[in-house]
Amino acid sequence: MRSRVMATSACLLFLLSACGDAGGGALTLPSRGPKPIVGVILPDQTSSTRWEAQDRPLLTQAFTYADIEPFIENANGDEGKFLRIAEEMIRRKVKVLVTTPLSSAGGLAVQKKAKEAGIPVIDYDRLTLGGQAEYYVSFDGVNVGQLQAEGMLSCLGAKPGAQIVEMEGAPTDHNATLFAQGHKSVLGPRYESGALELVKTQSVEGWKPDIGGPLFEQILNDNGGKVDGVIAANDGLAGAVVEVLKKKGLAGKVPVTGQDATVEGLRAILRGEQCNTVYKPVRDEAEAVARLAIAVARGDLAGADDLATGNLRDPVARRDIKSVLLGATLIKKDSVRRLVTEGVVKAQDLCTADLVAVCAGQDIVTG
Repeated sequence: MRSRVMATSACLLFLLSACGDAGGGALTLPSRGPKPIVGVILPDQTSSTRWEAQDRPLLTQAFTYADIEPFIENANGDEGKFLRIAEEMIRRKVKVLVTTPLSSAGGLAVQKKAKEAGIPVIDYDRLTLGGQAEYYVSFDGVNVGQLQAEGMLSCLGAKPGAQIVEMEGAPTDHNATLFAQGHKSVLGPRYESGALELVKTQSVEGWKPDIGGPLFEQILNDNGGKVDGVIAANDGLAGAVVEVLKKKGLAGKVPVTGQDATVEGLRAILRGEQCNTVYKPVRDEAEAVARLAIAVARGDLAGADDLATGNLRDPVARRDIKSVLLGATLIKKDSVRRLVTEGVVKAQDLCTADLVAVCAGQDIVTG
């Protein structure tokens, strides 16, 4: 492994554009101009469409406007590529490194290298457990989980002993742990009292719907084909659950939660297949991390501390991390219109042929 990393580093160092990368092409290197450089490593293109569709353009715009050179790359779910990108960014002497780690182990390996080079790190959206990041920017994960659980309860209604399946996110992602904590804070007392019955809590590697779907189907089959509600930790997993429910003739009859307010998730809500999603304004998160990174890149640590007024406890490192923790909103069928009005999603993208009448009924105008 060591020889592979050394060989890859040499490739990056001396002939990056020619060597390329097995994980998805050569890096897009910034110019060697006088502007300070901020490095950003996005995690993948599968756990959510947000990373390339929203985060990259928003961050690029914010840094460019601030006269900062953006160096933004996507690890494409590959730990090796995540490390190689970080090594090149460190070699380029970025002023600050913003990372969304694929795992805490991978994030920590990068943070150690950055610390040795004297480069501060901001954990973005996901926390590196046991890490050394100076700052953390994300949404309040426990609150997100609570919103999902409360939304599911509102869709479930009064059904004594209702059987619930919890499809959680990647076990390597601390956000998934925080969401699960939120679920348990709301549903735990109901499980203990017998008001609800927990069938199973299932983590899904990499948040991958193609893994989550079969796992849910097996749980459903093992439970005699019965389920009354499903906590799905994001819209991708919710979609996989809905596909299984369709096969069983249960779609629209079983409340399913989601998260991220994706177009597909919102369509499923309008169809009645998904009961809610949680909207986390990526624009707010990208703006927050950009402002923080710009302050750090300019050496304004006092200004950065003024922005990071919250604290998140790292239970592994046993320290509090200066944080920006943002709020989220529960979205149901009658509030989808709000996201169209606010420009989060376009009506023409949302209201496909089978949903034109539904959109009209919700006052969603396609123009």
